[in-house]
Amino acid sequence: MEYKDYYKILGVDKKASQADIKRAYRKLARKYHPDVNSEAGAEDQFKEVGEAYEVLKDPEKRAAYDQLGANWKTGQSGFEPPPDWDAGFEFHGGGFTGDAGQADFSDFFESLFGQRAAGGARYRSAGGAGGGYSARGEDSHAKVLIDLEDAYQGATRGISLQHTELGPDGRPQLKSRTLNVKIPKGVKEGQSIRLQGQGSPGIGGGKAGDLYLEIGFNPHSIYKVDGRDVSLELPIAPWEAALGASVPVPTPAGKVDLKIPAGSSSGKRMRLKGKGIPAKNAGDFYVSLEIVLPEKISEQEKELYEQLKKSAPSFNPRARLGV
Repeated sequence: MEYKDYYKILGVDKKASQADIKRAYRKLARKYHPDVNSEAGAEDQFKEVGEAYEVLKDPEKRAAYDQLGANWKTGQSGFEPPPDWDAGFEFHGGGFTGDAGQADFSDFFESLFGQRAAGGARYRSAGGAGGGYSARGEDSHAKVLIDLEDAYQGATRGISLQHTELGPDGRPQLKSRTLNVKIPKGVKEGQSIRLQGQGSPGIGGGKAGDLYLEIGFNPHSIYKVDGRDVSLELPIAPWEAALGASVPVPTPAGKVDLKIPAGSSSGKRMRLKGKGIPAKNAGDFYVSLEIVLPEKISEQEKELYEQLKKSAPSFNPRARLGV
């Protein structure tokens, strides 16, 4: 997938004000509009300009896009957005304004904003609510990353969020805030936590909107998560696999003892029922066995392996491969 430089498409500097971006878009939209330009490629240019404007007109999408592209070098190919690239960015409600169209966005746009496209920011000037008018503030949404252990036990954590505000020069400025959030026991990836009154402020005394935090998990050094199920690759010794053993297994809830059946092979998958993320219908914990050898083998150990080799001359571990 190709990385798209939206600033280059609109012909504006990365420090351009929102007003500059709007003017550039309108100029190019008139130039390439299918109703006035029948040249080959004009319609594609019109769509590309509209896509660029859909991102850069929205200070929140623009700030997230700027962070994503900060370390991207021109000429690189094979762009893929990093996992959870937008975690910690607060997006407010609203939706498409219709200025840039709502269809035919590129794969690049969809990979970044497919889930956020309907959440464009709406900005109001101070004192814009007159005549006694009041309205509830908009809801906002953000993806946040927590540790898997917090989903097992529950916790209260300080969560930092970034949002944008338009400065006096018309350029978006990143602002941060930290909230103490109660992580409920049993929360899973993709689930949302609602924080009442933590969204956009209301107008004219109206109630503030709510903040919805979509939960994701920080990458873990040993565990993998699928829904409420958790898995682990468990190293075992050759003799534990051959003879069977009871071995300790780490889980996010603490160590448990697992009985390894005699004659186990690498790749054997074992289930610890109900030891996944807790819930009314708790997930399971899966262990995949991985036979490992000592890094260094003594002369005595070599002799023992030679004896083992001679004792099983007909054993062929590659028989199923036909060799």
